[in-house]
Amino acid sequence: MKHVNRLHFNHLSKIKWAFILGLLFCSTSQILGQQFSSDSYLSKPHGMVTIIPTFGQRNSMLMSGFSLFPRWEFTIAAYTYNNDGKAATDDGYSTSYFVKYMFYENKAKTGGAAFKFGTGLFPGYLSGEDKLEDAFKTYWFNFPITIPLFNNTLQWDLMPGASLTFDYGEQEKTASGLTYATRLAWYPFHPEVSIVGEVFGNTGQAASIPEYKLGLRWEPSPHAVIAITYGQEFTDNNGAGFEFGVMLFTPPFACIGGCGKTKAERKGWFKREFKKPEKL
Repeated sequence: MKHVNRLHFNHLSKIKWAFILGLLFCSTSQILGQQFSSDSYLSKPHGMVTIIPTFGQRNSMLMSGFSLFPRWEFTIAAYTYNNDGKAATDDGYSTSYFVKYMFYENKAKTGGAAFKFGTGLFPGYLSGEDKLEDAFKTYWFNFPITIPLFNNTLQWDLMPGASLTFDYGEQEKTASGLTYATRLAWYPFHPEVSIVGEVFGNTGQAASIPEYKLGLRWEPSPHAVIAITYGQEFTDNNGAGFEFGVMLFTPPFACIGGCGKTKAERKGWFKREFKKPEKL
């Protein structure tokens, strides 16, 4: 395993917190990733901004999602990684940028499918220090699929995908991988409270040790979701540990082309805003 340059990461720590604060100020305030690697098919309503802070033993995260167009979400995330178990220090950080498009939803709006692509992987998808050093050199895509079962008391999310990492590892080669994630959310007593289990990992040249997560999720209002989870690797002891996360949803306001507009009205807005200048 490569030696981590602590002075380098101490310097980057200042940049990390400036970046995270910037995200908070850029962000004005169903289930995205939260501290789970899996995602559902659902794109948030047009104009909604989603803010997701997560605090954990291994990973902490701040994620902001922007539903600028109907069915589309644009997301930016920053992850800190703590491998030594000391809360006062971290071993570096990584960022991720990705886009999601919901291309199918059933009539009951309880299931569907989406397509995601971006750069920068969630820490659990790479091994060792590659979780940080090679995360932002990785480009990926996946397909979140949600299947409702047993009268919606069970929600099954599947997320198959693939990744390509450049300059991977000590040999700095190009490494491909197949990513996978699956999550079950069970609502046994109340539609606001669910028990969640997840498995995810990466196979191929950039393989990682599969991880699992178990947790409890509470949805007290349409504007907030709270979750506490415990995660671990299947064959090692370098999993996520305990994590606490909150998702906050703003009312729709960040709409390119106008909130509450029809498709024709949005097209008219684009034509007016981006029309060719008249010749003199």
